[in-house]
Amino acid sequence: MKRLISLVLVSTLTLGLQAQLKPYVEAFRTDAPPTSVAQSIKDAAQANGLKVVGQYSPDTKIPRIVIVVTSDELINAVKQTGGLRGFAATQRIAITQEGKSVVSFTNPAYWGNAYYQEDYPSVESLIKGYEQKVLATMKQVGEVTLTPFGSEKGVKIDDLRDYQYMFGMPEFDDTVELESFGSYQEAKGKVDANLKKDLPGVSLVYRLEIPGKEITLYGIGLSGPTGESQFMPIIDIGSPKHTAFLPYELLVVGDEVHMLHGRFRIALSFPDLTMGTFSKIMSTPGDIEDLMEQLVE
Repeated sequence: MKRLISLVLVSTLTLGLQAQLKPYVEAFRTDAPPTSVAQSIKDAAQANGLKVVGQYSPDTKIPRIVIVVTSDELINAVKQTGGLRGFAATQRIAITQEGKSVVSFTNPAYWGNAYYQEDYPSVESLIKGYEQKVLATMKQVGEVTLTPFGSEKGVKIDDLRDYQYMFGMPEFDDTVELESFGSYQEAKGKVDANLKKDLPGVSLVYRLEIPGKEITLYGIGLSGPTGESQFMPIIDIGSPKHTAFLPYELLVVGDEVHMLHGRFRIALSFPDLTMGTFSKIMSTPGDIEDLMEQLVE
């Protein structure tokens, strides 16, 4: 019976969103405090085959907790495709205090189509395998509702695989190459060394190395006057909150260090962002790049 219910939940989430996908899914709401919910989710995640690679509280006034997870399925999908698809090695679960504790997670199909693009069908079964595990985790902790959110109408799959906020804006492959080095080991070593220096505005949330591949993905918390406390109150104005947008990622692939362009990563996370609101954070993509560049200098 439990397996049947899980399969029904998966079908509700994936089949019901085939035409238009939204970036996040609200799982449930609870009166329990965020810290208690976070611990329950971590315990359930591990029990259901997920690996918790990091947790942090974003630098904003609203109480938020982000739990970053991966799984064998997510890692194998990256190993199968390689390259910049390393950005897809993790997914995020969020708890936000909005009266009640609101638990949400990144919609696997949305982010999978955006990052794997035309290769998504070749890894779809793996992404769905991860999805089953995150749904089982949510069901173990609360009374799930599975309400997609983050865009009023959603984004068509074809548009996600070639996503850009508007003509002329960056796409997934238009990354910011922060630096290149003589080797993968040198590139990874430079980032690791800089993360130990307590540099201003950047902190390590997680580090995930893909076995057998020259790929390491980092989740970076952004603090200070140009970090999360500056741009999140401007763009995260709806409800439920887009807490699972964070953290921002940095990817070492081969001898290069990349980050997704802010005008892609922010727009993908807030696809209904108006030009008026976007104009209020025009400096943010460059600010994030400046913060990340410290890690390769």
